[in-house]
Parts: sequence; C-alpha cells; structure tokens
Amino acid sequence: MSVTGSDAARAQDAARAQDAARAQSAPLADETAPSYGADVTFAGRPAMTTTVRAADPFRTSEAAGLADIGVAIGIPEPYRTQLQDWRERLGDPNAALIVPHVTLLGPTTVRVADLPAIETHLARAAETPEPFTIWLRGSGTFRPLSPVVFVAVVAGATQCASLAAAVRSGPLERPLTFDYHPHVTVAHDIPADGLDRAYAALAEYQARFDVSGFGLYRRGADQRWRPLRFFAFGAPGTEVGTGSEEEPRAQEGRRRGAS
Repeated sequence: MSVTGSDAARAQDAARAQDAARAQSAPLADETAPSYGADVTFAGRPAMTTTVRAADPFRTSEAAGLADIGVAIGIPEPYRTQLQDWRERLGDPNAALIVPHVTLLGPTTVRVADLPAIETHLARAAETPEPFTIWLRGSGTFRPLSPVVFVAVVAGATQCASLAAAVRSGPLERPLTFDYHPHVTVAHDIPADGLDRAYAALAEYQARFDVSGFGLYRRGADQRWRPLRFFAFGAPGTEVGTGSEEEPRAQEGRRRGAS
C-alpha cells in the first residue's frame, strides 16, 4: 500500500505531538533539582517561593559590616551531649561548629548596624508564646534532595512553626525555598554509608524537654556559631546563653551564688 504525502505529513505531526507530550510529562533534569543544607534553608518539601541565597560561609562578613546570624531552639542536657556525640562519631564535619538545635531562622546575613532592631524584634516575638514540650522520636532523612539524617520532632512541631513564622517577620522577613520542617540534624554531608548508619542507629531515639524560649546565634570568622542572646517566653529576653532551656537558669544560679 502506498503512502501519500499528506499521510506522511499527518504521521510526522502525530509523532511530534507524542514527543511534546512525553517531554511535558517527563521529570525535570537533575541539574534543576534543589540542593541545600538542612541548617541553611529549612529542609522539607519544595515551597513555591523565591529562592534566597544563604549566608556565604567563606565571606568575611565582619569586614563588610555584615553578620551571619541564626535563630534556634537549643537542645538541653543530657540530650545535647548525646546528639553531639552521635554527630562526632559519624564524622560530620559540622559537629564542632554547630550545637544540636531546632532551627527557627537559618543562616542569614544582616547588617551589624541592624542587630539592635533585630534583637528588639525577637524580644517581641517571644512575648506571647507559652512554654511547650518538644518530643523527639525516631530518625528521618531528606535524601535524595539533601544528604541529611535527622531526629524527628513528633510533638511541638506546630509551636515551632508558629515561632519560626514570627521570627521570620519584620526585619527578618524572608521567603522560604522549602516548607518549614522542624528537626534536629545529626548527620550532614557525610558518605552514604554513614547516613545509612545514622538513620538505623537513631531509629529508636527519644527525648522530651520543655521549651521556654529561643536563642539568637552569630557565626564567627572561625565558622563556629556562638550565642548572642536568649529570649524567654512571656517577657523580653535578657539572658545571654546557648538558646537551650538550661543555660539561662544555670547562669542565673551562678550569679545568685556569687552575690
């Protein structure tokens, strides 16, 4: 049977239509997949927002009148040491730079001159929340989007999300690249077998602790994160601590004992 020119043209049009449909339904190429750190942009499911460049760890911000800050809920003892030890045993390169925490605002570059206004904003954000309990249980991962294993927040996540939204307002208003997902990172940027080991080892891990405030941290030239101020719920924060629930009370006890 012979094929006319019009038949051939129709066949070509149909083939092109099929190719276009396949291309439209095909997954995105690898180079378009998001790549991020759990402690840099809140890890989780992609959110339809504008991408924000995270703080550059290789820039000497002090020389430009800038500062890299973050806001977080610190993990109290004995869980802080437990999780820190896990991170060190797994060979995480960030173990010595970051204490265990639940991120409220990831690393953000601000002007040093704006720090007083930022502290005032954070003190106001701490005035209305009431203390709550965080329950950590079991392990989770952000793979394949990011090489991260974490301990999951199974209670207190709603309060963390509300706090994060309050923190990320006013002078700290920032769009999210990914939906907010409270967690405590225990392994990041280590080989796949180490991530597998972390995920299995912490599958049964549990911790409960009360949260009475949050901390403001600043990254130094040595890349270590250090506390600037603790903001207690119910009143403007005045304590300088790690952002944990024990440090401010411990410092207050030392001051009373010394007076």
